[in-house]
Amino acid sequence: MTGAAADRAGSVLLVLASSTGGVGQHVTSLARGLVGAGLTVTVCGPAATQQQFDFTSTGARFVPVEIPASPTPADVRAVAGLRRALAAGPVDVVHAHGLRAGLVAVLARPAVPVVVTLHNAVLAGGLRGRLSRLAERIVARRARVVLGASADLVARAVALGSPDARLAPVAAPELPPPRRSRQAVRAEFAVAPEQPLIVSVGRLHPQKRYDVLVDAAARWRERKPVPVVVVAGSGPSYLQLAARISAARAPVTLLGHRTDVADLLAGADLAVVTSDWEARQLFAQEALRAGVPLVATAVGGLPELVGEAAVLVPPGEVAAVDEAVRALLDDPARRAELAGRATAQAARWPTEEETVAAVAAVYAELGVPGSPPPDRRTPGHVAGDGGTGPESGSSAGRG
Repeated sequence: MTGAAADRAGSVLLVLASSTGGVGQHVTSLARGLVGAGLTVTVCGPAATQQQFDFTSTGARFVPVEIPASPTPADVRAVAGLRRALAAGPVDVVHAHGLRAGLVAVLARPAVPVVVTLHNAVLAGGLRGRLSRLAERIVARRARVVLGASADLVARAVALGSPDARLAPVAAPELPPPRRSRQAVRAEFAVAPEQPLIVSVGRLHPQKRYDVLVDAAARWRERKPVPVVVVAGSGPSYLQLAARISAARAPVTLLGHRTDVADLLAGADLAVVTSDWEARQLFAQEALRAGVPLVATAVGGLPELVGEAAVLVPPGEVAAVDEAVRALLDDPARRAELAGRATAQAARWPTEEETVAAVAAVYAELGVPGSPPPDRRTPGHVAGDGGTGPESGSSAGRG
């Protein structure tokens, strides 16, 4: 480290592609924590993402770099835009979030280390899937450090040749206290006192498999009383899901984008996640923190996230979701047991502050001036550097 570098605060360039959920929230949390730790932070990403998450409110600088959600020829412009941001001032580390941003970051070939946090698995098929898997390989091999939000993402990076892949915490931001009473929330959806209210929150995207939830809910029409199911979120699957709900006469309401998840959970009897894959899904974390019994699919990082505090079912199986929900609705004692386990499990997760500290410790390893020195919270090495493997206490969304 040069004397000049040692005399100034470390400078971090955070990069993300289009995001409406967990990645954007994580970058916002990270930017706030790093600025609070005295580092200089610049966020590069699409202007629309800045409008939604307002990174500048954290004290970070924002530079627009349009990185679309899917690979396009516009990636060339994104790489050029990132290079301009790098040239605008001293940068000590580039930290990209997500595969798309990671690809742009490594293609920009900065003269400083690149850290990439992988938040999602590649699930697409066809040409898009092939391009994404090629991008995975490039990112894994060129990034100085790959941080995976779940153990399967770390294993994938290692298999693709990452010299240093680690399990890293991605904490859900704490929800504010509910603004409305349980009765007021339930009244909004005309839920009678004896009726169950089932809640799910997430982007309306094929990965979330809300079709499974709709089909299961259609089977609950004969229950007395009929459960009320609400899904909060927006996304490309809205019209398909609305048509499916209508055709199946399922008791499901699509709420669109909501900012009152704490209120929805205050009124809920059950929370459900039906995704084909998740790392540390934000809604699953929010549900357990709120003490709401959870039914979730046993995919990705969800089993390690929830432990024994939720009912896990196989992905894509309507009957399994149906049976799990029915069993819990018919067993108040089991629901109460899960509620207790949920809050206990959530208390073991890393906080936002611990997440920021772990990331800052990685920066310190890479020589970023002003970063706190590495400590036991540093995510564990699993490849390429003689590390001892991931640590269970360092486990890594709204995915």
